[in-house]
Amino acid sequence: MWLLLTREPRPDARDWPGRRLLAAVDAVALPFVWVVLLRQLSQPVELVEPFVASLAILIGFGRLRRAVWMNHRYWFTTWRWGKVAAAMVLAGTLFRAMLVSFA
Repeated sequence: MWLLLTREPRPDARDWPGRRLLAAVDAVALPFVWVVLLRQLSQPVELVEPFVASLAILIGFGRLRRAVWMNHRYWFTTWRWGKVAAAMVLAGTLFRAMLVSFA
């Protein structure tokens, strides 16, 4: 027996002044960070670097298209992953504080 579950599509994002420009910056920022982090690696990565860089650029173009022309369907990535990164930094700081207090 097959059981198919479908989710309802997300509602359209609210429109506010400046959202299109901020969404365009957000759409390009994450792929740009990928490329910058990849360039900072100390070990040579041969063919992986140009492949990942070109993939990031292609993904960035797709995200930019959605951010500018289909803005009602664009959801901010920086806010979503920024919360995760902030939680990880907070947890690391708490662990370091606990290690220092017990040492």
